[in-house]
Amino acid sequence: MKRKVAFFDIDGTLTSEIDGSIPQSTKDAIRRARQNGHLMFINTGRCMQNVEERFREVGFDGYVCGCGTNIYCMKNEKLTEVFYVGQPHTVVAEILNHARNFSLDLLFESKKEVRFDMKRPLITPGGIRQYNAFAKRNYDMSHDPESEDFTCDKFVVWFHDINDLADFRKVSDKYFSCIDRGGCFREFVPHGYSKATGIQYIIDYYGLSLDDAYALGDSNNDLSMLTYVKHSIAMGNSSPASLFEKVSYVTAKSSENGIRQALEHFGFYA
Repeated sequence: MKRKVAFFDIDGTLTSEIDGSIPQSTKDAIRRARQNGHLMFINTGRCMQNVEERFREVGFDGYVCGCGTNIYCMKNEKLTEVFYVGQPHTVVAEILNHARNFSLDLLFESKKEVRFDMKRPLITPGGIRQYNAFAKRNYDMSHDPESEDFTCDKFVVWFHDINDLADFRKVSDKYFSCIDRGGCFREFVPHGYSKATGIQYIIDYYGLSLDDAYALGDSNNDLSMLTYVKHSIAMGNSSPASLFEKVSYVTAKSSENGIRQALEHFGFYA
């Protein structure tokens, strides 16, 4: 049997597009594929501290986090960090100070913590919603981003005015690539890193061929990995719909057993 490796986005891929739960068919499908000797990896924009226990308990061989900036693999039944790149405080400070010139909400993310710029009230629906979600999970967001020991791996912003975003990017573009997440939400990832570079790292780490890699996603921030592999899979609930034209296979919606359908279609159970 030829060993395959599958990479899964989280939101809208592993989770139902209806209520954010993980369908039982998804859990069963991933576990069955692993039992057959295949490798299962989460590949997410979330940093490690935001990969909730409910995802980890499904059972994965590892995690590509922060859009390729932080990678973990199971070694001798222990989760081990095998790759990490972070941004120094000098970059954080430059981004933070520049962002305060504009009407936007800024969220720094790292493998250890998340932190909004709270020097001023949050002003966007998306920023407020995300803050409340973290607060509900009892995240510690007390670390002052102005502190010299504060660092980040990546960050996101929500904005009102597209012109503000353009002016803000005059500084951020020096260090980060901007991913359009739709509407007034943007994700910023260090130049040279992506979900695709994370896939290549895992391929090299296990001595596999890129032909053995499969990527499953549902949105624009999955484009780098979906266009990188031969076997690209879009969930039936993907948005924008233009994603369907850029993949090799469209499976059912996450809530309608899409993960199970895709893994079965590509022979993970054979």
